[in-house]
Amino acid sequence: MNRTRIGIVGAGFMGSVHAQAWAACPDAQLTAIMASPGRPPAQLAHDYGMHACADLDELLDRVDLVDICVPTDLHHEITVRAAQAGCAVVCEKPLARTPALAADMIAVCREAGVPLLPAHVVRFFPEYAAAKATVDAGEIGEPAVIRLTRATFRPPKPADDWYFDEARSGGLHFDLMVHDLDYARWIAGDVVTVHARSARSARPDLDTDHVVAILRHASGALSHVEASWAHPPPTFRTRAEIAGTHGLLDVDSDRSAPVRPTLRAGTREGDMPLPSSPVAESPYTAQLRHFLDVLRGEAKPIVTAEDALAAVRIAAAVGRSLETGRATDVEVVA
Repeated sequence: MNRTRIGIVGAGFMGSVHAQAWAACPDAQLTAIMASPGRPPAQLAHDYGMHACADLDELLDRVDLVDICVPTDLHHEITVRAAQAGCAVVCEKPLARTPALAADMIAVCREAGVPLLPAHVVRFFPEYAAAKATVDAGEIGEPAVIRLTRATFRPPKPADDWYFDEARSGGLHFDLMVHDLDYARWIAGDVVTVHARSARSARPDLDTDHVVAILRHASGALSHVEASWAHPPPTFRTRAEIAGTHGLLDVDSDRSAPVRPTLRAGTREGDMPLPSSPVAESPYTAQLRHFLDVLRGEAKPIVTAEDALAAVRIAAAVGRSLETGRATDVEVVA
């Protein structure tokens, strides 16, 4: 079987995470990488035997699949160009900065006949996947109340604080909370209304570093979703609690992690907060290996572009609720 030629757009933290994950996939051939135009990413290219490209056109000429690991506001443009070049697309979450841009990405890829695979990696964490399988098997009855928490520190980006420019990233609820917005919908179905509140807790230089959202699902279930950049490094804690009509599921990273780091004076922040999983295979590798199976018709996608669009629509509704202080309706993906 021919190996799929992979091109990574973005040589920052997530670009390196994806490169490491692709390198563990036997059917993938890391072929090309690019960062900012005119600044070939020599180090990552050297580490993984990729060609360092000066621009996107050069990369598109060399690959079968484009893996987009750049700031959210660039996802749409790169996806459109990749699709027009006939390349499959893997795109880091969130799919786009707005629902309209995400919907257009889907339409362009559909018209070009190329797959668009969104990297919502939480679905590939074994503990979250096992909880979903347990719900689907009916072991706790119908989901009624879901509580999801993702608590970490502000990602340090001294050269480019795009995370904290809401025009580019969408802010905390788009960049971090979107993981659990997608997971809540995966568990309990479509979300119809959102009521959200935010706080500036630990970082006076940010408008918001802590958000809580209450989601009402069409099924009648309620989800309480909490996301935070207000914790000290190296904290990254996650929790999922799913209460059904006949039972309860509880996933807690503090219990599953073999060692939990504790903050000490002078602790240095890492490049980015990244959740861990106590299994041999990285969830990022599992995710990308699955995407290759989907491309070859050997598996149905665990997460679709339409799922990613729904998550963007929920995140946008969270943003509107934060602005107005009122409950906000969510547009449901047809």
